[in-house]
Amino acid sequence: MAEFWRWVAEHGWVGWLGASAVLACAEMLTLDFTLLMLASGALAGGVTAVFLPGAWLIQVLVAVAVGGVMLAVLRPTLLKRVRDAPGYRSLLDQLVGSEGTATRQVTSETGEVKVRGETWEARTMSPGVTIDAGESIEVYQVDATTLIVYPASQGLGWSGGART
Repeated sequence: MAEFWRWVAEHGWVGWLGASAVLACAEMLTLDFTLLMLASGALAGGVTAVFLPGAWLIQVLVAVAVGGVMLAVLRPTLLKRVRDAPGYRSLLDQLVGSEGTATRQVTSETGEVKVRGETWEARTMSPGVTIDAGESIEVYQVDATTLIVYPASQGLGWSGGART
């Protein structure tokens, strides 16, 4: 048993490398860059383990420090570059052009609709227009957490979220 623990102490880099690989693969499910930054910290811990095989505390401190710096410095920069890239549309922007149903009467002041299975506050895009509960709607614009909608029967020429 003592031989096993000696092997683990001498080859701790394998554990760090495995943790880094798992975190990097899990990042593909989230696409948030958080797990990728933690994976880089684990990789730094692994590199430290190669040079200082028995120094677990130093390995952990290096991993935490690198991961923390990456989260604080690199992640915001990467997120900004992705969001500023041509063609990027946030989840809210993707609602534009979607169809749904009014769950309560919608006026230019207040209302409620269901779009893509979610309930949203809504208002009509034109004053004086009223959409009754049960009518089909289309999303014209997103204003914070309120959807600006119009009756689907008006058909403003939307196709897949882009004007035609």
